[in-house]
Amino acid sequence: MEKLIQELKQEIIEALNLEDMEPDDIDESEQLFGNGLGLDSIDALELIVLLEKNYGIKIENPKDGKTIFYSVKTMAEYIQAHKK
Repeated sequence: MEKLIQELKQEIIEALNLEDMEPDDIDESEQLFGNGLGLDSIDALELIVLLEKNYGIKIENPKDGKTIFYSVKTMAEYIQAHKK
């Protein structure tokens, strides 16, 4: 799963244009929204697109997003459990 986490960090940086960040700057357990990485609702839409485009995962229930996108680690766990 460590490889997937590193891959996700890089994809998040690219998708959200976080130009001043490196994958190692992102703590895999840190919150992505709010006090953590400080992402917002527009960023959430980008992450949804990232999951669909790169992993073939469509989030059916928007309420699940809060749990799925809590951290890079929770995203990786969701991808492993639902990857087609």
